[in-house]
Amino acid sequence: MATAIKDGMRGLGLLVQLNTDRVIAVLVLVGALFLASYVGSL
Repeated sequence: MATAIKDGMRGLGLLVQLNTDRVIAVLVLVGALFLASYVGSL
C-alpha cells in the first residue's frame, strides 16, 4: 500500500513537472506576441 502511494506521488510529480514546462512555454509565447504587438503599435 505504501509503495503504491509513493509510486503514485512520483508519477504525479513527473506529470506536474512536464505540464509546468508546457505552461511556461505557452506563457512565454503569449508574452512575446503581446510585446511584438506593443512595439508594432508605436
